[in-house]
Amino acid sequence: MPATTSQAARKGASRFGRMLGLGAERLMREPQLQAIADGLVVTDTAAEAWLTLTASNTDLMPEERQDAEQDAAALALAKSLAGYDCHLKIVWARLDGDLYREEAGRIFTAGDVDLVADLWADCLNDLDLPQRHILLGVKLAERDSATAAAVKNSLADTLGVSSTGLPAAELTHLHGLARRIERRLEATPWRARLAPVELLAWAVSRESHRPQPAPPRLPTFTGASLVRLTQSKAVPHADHLELLHADATTAAWTAVLAMPTFPEELATPGEQEWLRCLSEISYNHPATGEETLVCPEASVRFTVWPKARALKEVDKVRTRAKEQRRSAGETSAGETFAETEETEATMEQLRMQMARSGTTLLEDHPRLVVSSHESVEDLRARCDAVVAHYAGLSIDVVVATEEQRELWLETLIGDHLRVLDLGHVRETDALTASVFWGGSEAGDDEGPIAGLLTGTTPGVCRIDITAGSARGDATTTAFVGRSGRGKTTAMMRAILDAGLKGAFALMLGFKGDEGGLVLAGQYLGLSSHHVTCGIDTPAVADLFRLLPRGDAALQVVSQLLIILPERMRDAGVETHLLRACNAISEHADPASWRVVEHLADSDDPLAREAGQALAELARTPLGAPLLARPRPGASPLRPEPGLWLVQVPGLTMPQAGTVPRDMTMNERVSLAVMRGLIAYALNTSARPDLRNLPKVIAVPEVHVLTGTDDGRRFLDYIARTGRALDTSLAFDTQDPKSLLGLDGVLEAITTVFAFEQSTRTQQDAMAELLRLPVGESTRAIIHDVGKTPKGEIRHGHCVVRDRRDRVATMQWYAPSAELLNLLSTNPKDQADRSEIGLEKQELNESGPQDGTGLAASEDT
Repeated sequence: MPATTSQAARKGASRFGRMLGLGAERLMREPQLQAIADGLVVTDTAAEAWLTLTASNTDLMPEERQDAEQDAAALALAKSLAGYDCHLKIVWARLDGDLYREEAGRIFTAGDVDLVADLWADCLNDLDLPQRHILLGVKLAERDSATAAAVKNSLADTLGVSSTGLPAAELTHLHGLARRIERRLEATPWRARLAPVELLAWAVSRESHRPQPAPPRLPTFTGASLVRLTQSKAVPHADHLELLHADATTAAWTAVLAMPTFPEELATPGEQEWLRCLSEISYNHPATGEETLVCPEASVRFTVWPKARALKEVDKVRTRAKEQRRSAGETSAGETFAETEETEATMEQLRMQMARSGTTLLEDHPRLVVSSHESVEDLRARCDAVVAHYAGLSIDVVVATEEQRELWLETLIGDHLRVLDLGHVRETDALTASVFWGGSEAGDDEGPIAGLLTGTTPGVCRIDITAGSARGDATTTAFVGRSGRGKTTAMMRAILDAGLKGAFALMLGFKGDEGGLVLAGQYLGLSSHHVTCGIDTPAVADLFRLLPRGDAALQVVSQLLIILPERMRDAGVETHLLRACNAISEHADPASWRVVEHLADSDDPLAREAGQALAELARTPLGAPLLARPRPGASPLRPEPGLWLVQVPGLTMPQAGTVPRDMTMNERVSLAVMRGLIAYALNTSARPDLRNLPKVIAVPEVHVLTGTDDGRRFLDYIARTGRALDTSLAFDTQDPKSLLGLDGVLEAITTVFAFEQSTRTQQDAMAELLRLPVGESTRAIIHDVGKTPKGEIRHGHCVVRDRRDRVATMQWYAPSAELLNLLSTNPKDQADRSEIGLEKQELNESGPQDGTGLAASEDT
């Protein structure tokens, strides 16, 4: 609960100051930009280092951790920026579909890249998503006084010898100073980095609201290129500015709002995070009535006082209050004002706090900037919404009347503080209590767009499930949640993106509702294959062919024990299986069908009975992939990049937790086939001819494996070896609790997508996977993420924990309704697709027709 003692002066003093020759900062000529480079903005009067601050995901951050972040940020202000004049800017950019169209050409290398780029470009343009940029400027050096610079510039203009160049030696020196500031701030919660020159050039040019081409890629902006960035014209009015195009038409209307008073205390974490909440402000459009985000921008110039100066000022105020109290006590009344006594006590307490901790004082001048490209009426509606929003937080915000020009210039990069009488002197905690770096952030820095962030900060969430091995990181992605909430569809979306990156992407379709993956792949121009396992795919899941010779024997024994009935296991068939597998493992070509023959030829009745039972099973569609003798060319699976959907008709998976003796024969064989196909997938991904390709294996319904002891051991083994194969794994499960005891699986997980869970036990297990504190607040988040405020289902909504352990809410998104319909696992949508497929088949049989359609190819 940081104190915010406000000492804002009255606005009227500024007008009288002008009449008296005071407040000269208001009338100073705006500084002239000399150069822009990586992390540097140089004017004729000063040089500034500019850094980008990394956002922190505070929406779902535990309260104690957020408190620790605020304390660390306040300490960083006091230790690293004491004595510097700083300028904090929060600006918004629109996610341009055309820019992503260009980016998609670099991300994707397979399929119809132009179609994918166009779909996403149109989608992003329709969504009109804002993107937040947090910039911090730190004044490095004074280059000249404002008066001297104005004289020099005027004389140079008169003589025609003006120049905006910058000596290389000075630029190098300034760059070294900027690097020093970066090193101080890179270990703070903001993880500061020098701002790229392109970002700074954009930030400078955008103030004019003139549509301009993207800045060129130059190491330094000087001369003519710098002049083009700063061309603008603004006409000040009483309560706003009118920014003009080159042809004198209006480009935008902008108003600068001041924040003259704050409450004495701010409650954080909470709604009073006065800069984090910028993205939450909305208004009703005056013409359409639609609720739209305002996205006001922030400009806060501040100076952190060194502790010695801060203590001195506190002592002055305390001493003055003490003298007033004594003076009042000596009068005949003998009474003192309560405010005087309170001030003295507050200053004493503040001094003790500052002496014991890293707390110090700062002077800040917060401004909010609201803009509209439509009309003055729309601008005023936006301003009213901002004022009303902050009034609800007990913070006064006003449109600065008659001072729009001075305040607008003050917000520009490279300018200086002009209106000194609208500031505050308060603790550093008061600025960090704004949580200006907070909001919603999750996902990768680059790569395919998976969906939209649904927290307090709008934006997109990028996820690349194939990037773990390239980073030297873990390679497993988990999709966890109850049935019918969209986790399998989300996993198929991620696999599609992997296929578009040229990956070998294999999905094992154990549920039977994943056929839309092939349709969606064909829609996007990918090489897509639908393989049905059965009699025509003998030995495709034989563990002897898939695992190292030393590991295969025991795994085959476990697999055969799952298949055989309980009475044989009770009779001791395990010993016969182990003896047969050990014997066959020494063969030049070990195989499960050889184990079956070895058992069938045994003199022991139990072993012979087991071999005969397995031989009969090998003749069935479920048993052939495990136990049949392979035939050359019989398997349709080929080690080629593209999408591969492998399904097994008739697969009947047991309920999670069902013990083997309670399983039917169909369930036992289905479980064994599932294990074998997982091993096949990993073995295929390790082939030398796929070594240079990104690879991803997707396994649905993993809770079936984790429901048995043997299945848990097998999945743990697969997770550990999968990382060594340089292969990304993705799986979905309805049972997060069953994962908690699998250290190999948990260590391999880099990203978790947590969909809705309804039971307390599963919610607590999900909280551990997300690395959130187990408690009622986390349970409520997990329970409500898949529901609207009215309790309706929200498909595709989840909580994501990314590779940096940032946790946020997001919605998986498809760039077109057609693609979403193709991926749907809803039975009604699948029935509609089947009808379309039947109609298309009838048309094709009747002869050539105009147009093309989508149909799944099936290699059997």
